[in-house]
Amino acid sequence: MPYNNKVINETPQMSTRSRIGIELSDGSILSAYHHYDGYESWLGRILKTHYNTKEKVAELIDGGDMSSCWGEDKKPEYYSARGEDCPPRLDVDILGYLHPDKSEEYAYLFRNGEWVCYDMHQFEDDKHPEIVEIPSGALMA
Repeated sequence: MPYNNKVINETPQMSTRSRIGIELSDGSILSAYHHYDGYESWLGRILKTHYNTKEKVAELIDGGDMSSCWGEDKKPEYYSARGEDCPPRLDVDILGYLHPDKSEEYAYLFRNGEWVCYDMHQFEDDKHPEIVEIPSGALMA
């Protein structure tokens, strides 16, 4: 199964890589990589509904890189649970956070008590990160 990393009900699923960050008081950004379902209509809605305070976001990111922030038991699936050492990344500012290597398709930033979603245009060399709207309404209870 080349290029497919996840199987649900025997159907291969592609990953939509993203990064989840929180802006700290000095303007730096602490973030974690998120592997599956990073598009705004899924991850964006999960973040807005379930990770909507500074404390909840900080706790989520503190666990480091993850497959998903909302697993079968409604808890994050951290890489550390399988023995990998993938701590959060610290960037000096938003420019560092949205760096040009475009390794993720979306970047989320919790800033001033609100989520902002950036479409990184990963597969479009001539485009820069662009803010996109996160749909309203809870996706999961």
